[in-house]
Amino acid sequence: MRILLLSQYFDPEPHLKGFAFARELMAQGHEVEVLTGFPNYPGGRLYPGYRLRLVQREILGGIRITRVPLYPSHDSGGLRRMATYLSFSISAAILGPWLVRKPDVIHAYHGPATISFPSWVISLVRRAPFVLDIQDIWPDTITASGMLPARLNHFIPLVAAWCGFMYRRAAQIAVLSPGFKRVLVSRGVPEERVTVIPNWCDEVQAVPGPVRPEEALLLEGCFNVVMAGNMGTLQALDVVLEAAQRLGQLEPRIQFVLVGGGVDRSRLEARAAKLGLANVCFLPRRSVEEIGALLHRADALLVHLKDDPLFAITIPSRLQAYLAVGCPVLCGVRGDGADLIREAGAGACFDPENPEALAEATLGLYRLAPESRAEMGDRARAFYRDRLSLRVGTRAFLGLFTRALGGTTPAS
Repeated sequence: MRILLLSQYFDPEPHLKGFAFARELMAQGHEVEVLTGFPNYPGGRLYPGYRLRLVQREILGGIRITRVPLYPSHDSGGLRRMATYLSFSISAAILGPWLVRKPDVIHAYHGPATISFPSWVISLVRRAPFVLDIQDIWPDTITASGMLPARLNHFIPLVAAWCGFMYRRAAQIAVLSPGFKRVLVSRGVPEERVTVIPNWCDEVQAVPGPVRPEEALLLEGCFNVVMAGNMGTLQALDVVLEAAQRLGQLEPRIQFVLVGGGVDRSRLEARAAKLGLANVCFLPRRSVEEIGALLHRADALLVHLKDDPLFAITIPSRLQAYLAVGCPVLCGVRGDGADLIREAGAGACFDPENPEALAEATLGLYRLAPESRAEMGDRARAFYRDRLSLRVGTRAFLGLFTRALGGTTPAS
């Protein structure tokens, strides 16, 4: 079948359903085209070699990519972020139907809910069903993140109504967790049109590699708890600093290593310095190709989100990467994320935003025999391979696309 991938983000931006997904769809015998924006995530600035223009076309690995303009921004200001989402939505809706070839089915990456508008327009013009791949539940996400200023809260019911309108027009909907499915069904989406397809990870992250010499020295002789990814308000990483403060006297060998960037990183660094935490260190963001080296040197991998009901029904994408690496996981997420780690037998779960619980869970892993931690890692790796990998997930999406087409697959 001919598949259109519609997403505000695409390579060279870090994107879960980007080039690797497109390439795997092609490997499984299908034709793929991409409609996307100009790369600027996560910094909010255009990548080198790109400048805004009306249309830009590329070929990457035999895949035709069409880029349309947007307002590039990814700062903490909610209005600018919303301008980014809306500008791409409008550009893709106006230009997209005339720039892409007729697809059999449209896969729409629903990070921002604004992607549903161009999906619907292209679906109408090109007479092709669209499948929403929902990564964030709106308007819940924008209220939990504080992205929308309080003075604009009266728009929340309109956003909710818009989402409901679009959900009813999607041929099928994919969600990343059972909790997401329960929410959509409770909001009137027919259960048979919602399918749980867990996310995979960028599997390059699971490949070990050499650590930089200065980092090897930093990690040497410590029990390293590594958290790699965004450091924003939703991650609520003060819990790490407070747990580190408790553990500094109990087990000096335990060290927290925070890798990445984000709007909260500077504040966290300043607070760690003020507290005099010798057992917390910050490393800059690593490319997907480099991060595997650090993840494989970890003794435990940490994921944490603030204690909000929304996050009890989500599965943070870094969980999949941690499982693929094959390292014990410290999971500070309620609900579906914690259930995944328990089902895999791959680590320890603790109550989010509870530094005592994080300290206790960390001590528990630290005091295990190395062989027991290695067995946890083996279970994690096998669980990812058999249940969550790119190949497994792509097959699930192809089944969903076939259902969107009424159960028949067009000739490729």
